[in-house]
Amino acid sequence: MKLKITTIGNSAGVILPKELLARLRLEKGDALYALETPDGIRLTTFDPELAAQLEVAERIMREDRTVLHKLAR
Repeated sequence: MKLKITTIGNSAGVILPKELLARLRLEKGDALYALETPDGIRLTTFDPELAAQLEVAERIMREDRTVLHKLAR
């Protein structure tokens, strides 16, 4: 799919067609992330920062399961 770069104020932007927004399940105001890959740039709704934070939280919950269980009482 060919996208065109256009001027938006003092910046440049890309207009995403409705079909692409639907495939990405995006609406106006949603976040879209640009990830650099060996093959180029990948646009995704996946937030790598949030995924890393969730991994840390899951590790803590596994390691401190008994402590968290006692705190829940």
